[in-house]
Amino acid sequence: MTTAANPRPGPDDPHHIGILLFDGVEELDAIGPWEVLSWWTRSYPGDGYTASTFSADGRSVTCNKGLVVQPHHSRDDMPEMAVLVHPGGDTRALGADDEHLAWLRKQRPVVPLLTSVCTGSLVYAKAGLLRERPATTYWGALGGLTENDPTIEVRPEARWVDDGDVITAAGVSAGIDMALHLVVRLAGADRAREVRRGIQYDPEPPI
Repeated sequence: MTTAANPRPGPDDPHHIGILLFDGVEELDAIGPWEVLSWWTRSYPGDGYTASTFSADGRSVTCNKGLVVQPHHSRDDMPEMAVLVHPGGDTRALGADDEHLAWLRKQRPVVPLLTSVCTGSLVYAKAGLLRERPATTYWGALGGLTENDPTIEVRPEARWVDDGDVITAAGVSAGIDMALHLVVRLAGADRAREVRRGIQYDPEPPI
């Protein structure tokens, strides 16, 4: 993994974390980070951050394996974001959606930190947001990064790649690790350890 220093937002900066939902989103890509970030922001409101989910139109979405989720917001009524989390899953439609790609490009100058999980980074690549940057994605989709932008430095072994104002994570469960890394950046390592303990995340795979 790669990390980069980044100052915490100032008192006048937005302190909201938005997790994008869409039809075909991989369940754990979105719900894993949500568990981490919502546990943190609800348990420690004094840290000054909030988190919510949103979809393009605010309507419910059907995830990749059939789970139906109702977002909190639409893009139009989403609070100003400090962090955008773009999950992956079946992102083919988003990668071909010029309106969505244009919306992402508009977020670049106004959202201090863009993050992705799994194939969400392919959408960032398609939007031109990873040009000449290191990045990662789901192991089975690594080739899609350079197919979309040959200037990307692919890091296939990384659990996540922190390039300052852009963080990309590998597939599915890697979003949990990336979200804990976000807590480290935004609230410190001690707080991240408290969150990890709170959600009892201590993976020891049985096989």
